[in-house]
Amino acid sequence: MSIILALETSTELASAALLNGDELIARESLGVQTHSETILPMIQQLLAQAGIALSRCDAIAFGVGPGSFTGVRTACGVVQGLAFGSDLPVVPVVTLEAMAQACFESAQSTDVLSILDARMGEVYWAQYRHHADGWQIVVEPTLSAAVNVQAQGVVQACGNGLTAYAQDFSAQAFAVNGLAQLMPHASQVARLGAKAFQQGRTIPLQDAQPLYLRNKVALTTAERQVRDSEKNLAKGAA
Repeated sequence: MSIILALETSTELASAALLNGDELIARESLGVQTHSETILPMIQQLLAQAGIALSRCDAIAFGVGPGSFTGVRTACGVVQGLAFGSDLPVVPVVTLEAMAQACFESAQSTDVLSILDARMGEVYWAQYRHHADGWQIVVEPTLSAAVNVQAQGVVQACGNGLTAYAQDFSAQAFAVNGLAQLMPHASQVARLGAKAFQQGRTIPLQDAQPLYLRNKVALTTAERQVRDSEKNLAKGAA
């Protein structure tokens, strides 16, 4: 029975979760200016509530993206700092797969189309199929205009891209009963992270890098300061 700490900051909702065997506890925060203000306190609250030191965790899972550039960088900075201070392996979880997991848990859907608002008239999307051993990728994570999203077969769609570009999806059958409220959350990141950990799919902390689909490769000065600040804060917390 593994103990997995998870964090997810790729959208406007920041969340943290602790999965201890079958018991999961979580915290979330919405509407703060930056997730750096809330993610570490939430992690500390979870560990305190469970009475578990960070060093007792088996791994740290995190939402690797796609999503908000600064938000995903925040997750990477925090997880690198925590992993460095506690000498723990890390597990990257694609945010679109976490959405598919949420869809499976809430609606028992096994064929899922995850659609996340990417702003600037575009969406991040991917299609997944659930099997006994996990999720199979049907369509790889993609960045495109909403009108270019195409499902293969009958699917359950989910994610805020459905409402952000409702007019573009109005002619698509998958949008009729779409679950727009389902978003990436640390609870699903924790469960997917636990499975990945059991399968040996961990990475060294230096490889904890964002999944970018939009062509932005250089950090601004402000973004570098956020990244470095998160790493230093996380190292101190660990």
